[in-house]
Amino acid sequence: MPTGVALRDPREQLFDAAERVLLRDGANALTSRAVTTEAGCAKGVLHRHFTDFDAFLAELVLDRIARLDARSAALRDAAGTGTVADNLTGALSDLFGSVAAAIVGLVISRDALRTRLRTTTPAGVPLLTEATAMFASYLTAERDLGRITPDADIDTLARTLIGAGHLLAAGQPGTAPETEAYQRVVNTVITGVLHHGATNTASRPPE
Repeated sequence: MPTGVALRDPREQLFDAAERVLLRDGANALTSRAVTTEAGCAKGVLHRHFTDFDAFLAELVLDRIARLDARSAALRDAAGTGTVADNLTGALSDLFGSVAAAIVGLVISRDALRTRLRTTTPAGVPLLTEATAMFASYLTAERDLGRITPDADIDTLARTLIGAGHLLAAGQPGTAPETEAYQRVVNTVITGVLHHGATNTASRPPE
């Protein structure tokens, strides 16, 4: 067993190790010993940076939620360019092609972890809730640009896309679904709310 390896960025290396264990062995195998062994460091390293293992897991989830900010900004900036379907398909594939489905499974499986995360995500499933807001923001921008019908129920569309995307990814543990699978989901969900012409590549109107 490793007794001590200097870590340049202990938190991030421990987070990355936890994700590898989670993806390879599942949520039940995720223990402090498994994480530190995967990271190649002494078990005490984790407890020097986190009060306990649940605190470590909470910080892992919060860190991955924070990474959605950049994705959300990029998706929102894509409004009015390309096609709505392609933009949504790329965003879904990017979101669930990562470890998002595994992280959500971890949150669902641990009551103590969900309780800790209620301070930042009072309702819904952490990560999925924030991802839904990301998609709602983009869809709202497209509606404002006239590429989605004015009466479109943005919140329901966003929840449906995220829910279907998560189920698709969770149904193939360890293997990212093909892009075409996400494309079919997107086309089914938004087909009734696209304005004529929104399926073609378009540019933002001049400001």
